[in-house]
Amino acid sequence: MGRQNPGLNKRTYRLSLVDNETHDMIRSIRFNRAQLIYGILTAVLALLLFFYLLFSFTPLRTAIPGYPNAHSKKEAVANAIKIDSLESIVTRWNLYAENLSRVLTGEATVDFDSLVRAGQTRYLSEKDPAELARRDSLFQETVRKEEQFGVSSREERSLPLEGMHFFAPIKGVVATGYDRVVHPAIDITAPTGSVVSAVLDGTVVFTGWDAEEGYFIVLQHRNDMLSIYAHNQKLLRSNGETVKAGTPLALVGGTSPKEGADHLHFELWHNGQSLDPTRYISF
Repeated sequence: MGRQNPGLNKRTYRLSLVDNETHDMIRSIRFNRAQLIYGILTAVLALLLFFYLLFSFTPLRTAIPGYPNAHSKKEAVANAIKIDSLESIVTRWNLYAENLSRVLTGEATVDFDSLVRAGQTRYLSEKDPAELARRDSLFQETVRKEEQFGVSSREERSLPLEGMHFFAPIKGVVATGYDRVVHPAIDITAPTGSVVSAVLDGTVVFTGWDAEEGYFIVLQHRNDMLSIYAHNQKLLRSNGETVKAGTPLALVGGTSPKEGADHLHFELWHNGQSLDPTRYISF
């Protein structure tokens, strides 16, 4: 029988721990090549598991780039709330614009409650462009004919209005006067917290809030009359309420940056055209 090749025998290795002074054997470990490979792999996996648990269940996980911390989560919640508020403001403004456009064109006002429940808003830009162009042409022709004599159909509008008794929305000084094109309203200065009253019997058709205008409220009256009250710090009425002339609607203030500059922004509309409130109301 021939001798076996020593190279084919399984090689083993020994790792010894020896005292340097006495040369006594303290610890000795024997292993082969396969055991060495398995040991290295096991150590690497154990190290990876250790770091995974360390970064997953300790505050060190916030050191990972892009990992959401408490501050980012707070910002995300604040942004979600802000987006919801902005969507609500846009919806209210769309409803306001729709109702105002209907009043200006002589159409029936919108049932805001039903639109809010349905979540649908029809704005001017969604109307047929040809229809919008036709209405604009008719309106410009009407204005042109009225302005030929510089009276703007004063006789036709003033006669029914002269017999109406308007309640002053607030007592104060008219700081900014009426201008049909630039400022179709008047601004009445008043102390913060002054009560704003309804000028006529009517129904609250819209309420809302804007960063620049503050709280505002819109009333629909008979004979195609519409009144708008803005720059309020608090509203006392809600959509759909029926009010009498002189009924408190809101409290002035909270929107002007300069102290003592709080005022009521008041608009008066009749048959789709703005009116100068100082011609009919004594402030």
